[in-house]
Amino acid sequence: MTETQRSGARPSGTALEERPAGAGTPEPARARLVVVGNGMSGARALEEILARGGGDLFDITVFGEEPYGNYNRILLSEVLANAASGGEDDELFLNPVDWYAENGITLHAGVRIVRIDRHAKVVLGDDGSVTAYDTLILATGSRSFFPPVEGMWASRTALTPGVFGFRSLDDAQGMLAHVREHRTAVVIGGGLLGLEAAAGLQAHGVAVHVVHPTEVLMNQQLEAEASKVLRSKLEDLGMHMHLGVRTSELLVSDGAVSGVRFSDGSDLACDMVVVTAGIRPNIGLAMVSGLETQRAIVVDDRMRSVDDESIFVVGECAQHRGEVYGVVGPLWEQAEVLADVVTGANPDAEYHGSRLATKLKVAGVDVAQMGLKTPERATDEFVQFSETGRGVYQTVIIRDGTLIGATLVGDVSKVAALTQAFDSRSALPEERVKLLFDLGAAGGSASAADLPDDTQICHCNGVSKGDLVACVHGGAESVSACMTATRAGKGCGSCKGLVTEVVEAALGGAGAEDPADSYYVPAIPLDKPTLMAEIRSRGLRSVSAVFEALAPEGRDHVGSKMGLTALLRMMWPDEFVDERDGRFINDRVHANIQRDGTFSVVPRMSGGVTTPEQLRRIADVAEKHDIPMVKLTGGQRIDLLGVPKEKLQEVWADLDMPSGWAYGKSFRTVKTCVGTDFCRFGLGDSTKLGIDLEERYKGIEGPAKMKLAVSGCPRNCAESMVKDVGLVAVDGGQWQIYVGGAAGATIRKGDVLATVDSHDEAVRITGRFLQYYRENANWLERTYDFVPRVGLDHLIAVVVDDTEGIAAELDARMQQAVDAYVDPWAADQREATPGQFHDALPMVPLPQVPVRS
Repeated sequence: MTETQRSGARPSGTALEERPAGAGTPEPARARLVVVGNGMSGARALEEILARGGGDLFDITVFGEEPYGNYNRILLSEVLANAASGGEDDELFLNPVDWYAENGITLHAGVRIVRIDRHAKVVLGDDGSVTAYDTLILATGSRSFFPPVEGMWASRTALTPGVFGFRSLDDAQGMLAHVREHRTAVVIGGGLLGLEAAAGLQAHGVAVHVVHPTEVLMNQQLEAEASKVLRSKLEDLGMHMHLGVRTSELLVSDGAVSGVRFSDGSDLACDMVVVTAGIRPNIGLAMVSGLETQRAIVVDDRMRSVDDESIFVVGECAQHRGEVYGVVGPLWEQAEVLADVVTGANPDAEYHGSRLATKLKVAGVDVAQMGLKTPERATDEFVQFSETGRGVYQTVIIRDGTLIGATLVGDVSKVAALTQAFDSRSALPEERVKLLFDLGAAGGSASAADLPDDTQICHCNGVSKGDLVACVHGGAESVSACMTATRAGKGCGSCKGLVTEVVEAALGGAGAEDPADSYYVPAIPLDKPTLMAEIRSRGLRSVSAVFEALAPEGRDHVGSKMGLTALLRMMWPDEFVDERDGRFINDRVHANIQRDGTFSVVPRMSGGVTTPEQLRRIADVAEKHDIPMVKLTGGQRIDLLGVPKEKLQEVWADLDMPSGWAYGKSFRTVKTCVGTDFCRFGLGDSTKLGIDLEERYKGIEGPAKMKLAVSGCPRNCAESMVKDVGLVAVDGGQWQIYVGGAAGATIRKGDVLATVDSHDEAVRITGRFLQYYRENANWLERTYDFVPRVGLDHLIAVVVDDTEGIAAELDARMQQAVDAYVDPWAADQREATPGQFHDALPMVPLPQVPVRS
């Protein structure tokens, strides 16, 4: 606490009155501080005021329109993608309701202030309340902007059903409720918020179209070349981009949105529209109360309204020197100045504006931008690097030897050093290219240790390297403890890697392990062996039962359901209670969703072997249902691409073939060569072994997908050495069994688990390894990570030599899974739920709107 506070000096903007304090001398009463707005800016200002002793200076009252504590709007895209519960314990909430009571703050959640009587110094709520203030802080934030488009509104106050903004927790939860039964979404606005909304919807299997009026995505942050790289990355992820196109009308059918019409007259059918066309500061309260407003509420350098010395303004509703900021960094700086002035900690503190430096993760793509996007003068130095194949684009702009701008897409490893140079205006290397390629940017502990203490690590929450180091010196022993204490990494999350490096450097090496890293699924604080033991001991046979018994407060968590579903299927093959909301869209309809919202159908052809009759049937089905593409897969199957969801049952009925399991976290295929049947080099009957393996282990659930292959000789034509399990025939009638191979984004030659003498032994050892993998691998851990993690020697000892005496148990549990197999299409022809394969809208061909490069 400052000397001013200790002496009882009156904080700026307050009026004090005397009141008795027991039998002693009267003491000054605490001033009345009212905060209107419980968003990120208002709550941050409160935190800064409390940190300066404001709890002793003020009786504090907070009004918030939303019926919650203060939450992190930056994480709404994560809520949308993961369907997080939004409970008060979630990371989403920065200050839950209990926090206010603990700090002596009166919170009126769900109450809107409709007018300020500046003469009487009271605020009037829509609940009829009248609350007096000595100092008033307005942190009313901003709202979604809905352009004047026909069909947007069902009434003056209600959007057309199926149309959403994306600004609040209620917006996100409304979208989550809607997306479960709908298939095609249009996002109007290709800024940061729009792309985050698109990524969140896409996580639910929805076909997403992003419509943006300019050719440049995120045009507030990026220039044209950077936008092209970002666009390419997002299109690779399956998003459909319609750039340089304006929406002229929303089409409505049966009282709900059914499509959008563009200014060129073309239409695009959809059953959901998300409007992210910008934001507007909430200045209505200030306007009706007589405060000066332009784009927002006009403030001076002390964050005080220019009309009223007792009213302060912070956040997106504040206009300072003509600027209105919409990112969190400047808002935190404003909150610090406001708190200094209001508490008297530094009555002369001033805010002089912010130099913007942002680091974001946009739909999974790293983006950083600071200062200028493009050179403005002929003398500006401009360094540019582009590697479009990797989705990387980087630029720096230098003026008079000072870094004045930088843009990074795809590779932001240099962002810490660039931000330091940008903020401090420090000297730059004469070879400017070193800014992008040689200048250290905390690539490891040493470079993290070398960063100056004032380097901004977390821009969302204004945490510097010095703050993190001080946290370690204060007793924090792990990365997670520092993140909890400082909130570093709790905003957009893109700085977590750098936070980890700084904290571990401060700890003198690797930090203490975070227990959460060992949890099998995020929602349940148990590692896999403990989780399985609890499930068995309690007889939990459904996902909902597991949540009720083992999750904190019995809450479910969408992001954990798939992992638990696979685990329970493996543990209880005969008794598992299937709950369809525990499956991803692919598993619910037994087909792979494609980028346009249609599906891929792959019937099983064991070992890659088919018959003329099957080929005729596939051809007939493709013609009957106008299948757009018939393709041979890398796993020696035939793929029917472009099947609408409502046609899936009919297509499978006409095929009358079993599922090829080309979509699940399960046993997929066995690729084979012709082996001894026809090949003059064949040493073993690879075709028969491949068919037998596939027929035996077809569709068994796993922590991740499992791909197999069998080659009839070491020439390895079936690429067996780079599969999850591969078998290769060698001299003497033997089979070598390789495990942990990969030939995708990760390339790894498999390790030889065993060399066996017979066909039956090859089948048995393969199954035993797969069962051990199923029981011991982490969720989504492929065999190429699992094998090196547990060690080849250990696997040989357990699976082949049976040193732990569990081989018979592994064999028996695998047999139980094999015996419980049911073809999913045969089951769903009898038991399909009404909405499982049917949507409200017919499939509409995609190329209706010209996409401009």
